[in-house]
Amino acid sequence: MSKHARARSRPSGKPRPIRRTRRVALVAALGLATFTAGWVYVAQDQDKAAAARPQARADARPQAEDRAARDAQREAARRAAEQGLTGVSEQTRARIPAESRQLILVTGKAVDSSESTAAFYTRPAAGADWVKAESWPARNGANGWSVERAYGDLTSPQGVFALTDAGGLLPKPPGTRLPYDRDNGFVATGLGVNGESLVGSFDYVVAIDFNRRPGRSPLDPVMPDGEDKGGNIWLHVDHDGPSQGCVGIPKEAMKKVLETLDPAAKPVIVMGPEGF
Repeated sequence: MSKHARARSRPSGKPRPIRRTRRVALVAALGLATFTAGWVYVAQDQDKAAAARPQARADARPQAEDRAARDAQREAARRAAEQGLTGVSEQTRARIPAESRQLILVTGKAVDSSESTAAFYTRPAAGADWVKAESWPARNGANGWSVERAYGDLTSPQGVFALTDAGGLLPKPPGTRLPYDRDNGFVATGLGVNGESLVGSFDYVVAIDFNRRPGRSPLDPVMPDGEDKGGNIWLHVDHDGPSQGCVGIPKEAMKKVLETLDPAAKPVIVMGPEGF
């Protein structure tokens, strides 16, 4: 081998440029591939997040609506509490005549319950806050309450009704200002729903203006909306049992009601299950 041949075969001691170029290219290619793969993953994650956002907004809408409904209920309850008429919906309160300054609120324990509470409210002027004066235990229809009462269904009518006429078997209490019809026809016969005696139930009566003609005795038999709805729905003396549709309160409470109700105050009775 010549010295020139040996010289050509000996390593020069330096890496050949072409090998370095290949390594750089390989590293660059690997880096680009890694970057590209990472970019694809990020893009996919972004696409998934973007796709999820409309669903998240859709899921949030019912929650926001539920919160708004709860807030509205709390606000209605707050306004009712301010006016003293707790347990009554905004819709029912809106039906109370603005000119009424006396009110009896009968609140049932449940829609199918015959147990309730009666409370007497007054206010000094139209639009003023209601103030509770007294309350008493009460009874209503044996089958609770109904907005579409039918004769014989043993429910009390639910709603807001005027109180315009009174009467009874006994003489009117001193100070009674409602028209009062003392009549021997106010005698309860037979037995109550639970078999209890009805004696004395109609000693004092205030007619509830449901399916009747105001300005007449509670004994008036005419039912303007037809006999299918029933009639003669009265506020009367409790007989220690559920009624067929009337509202019963203690005898002393009936006397107090008659002594207090004033036609000039446009008295009404608001009656139904709690929250109606």
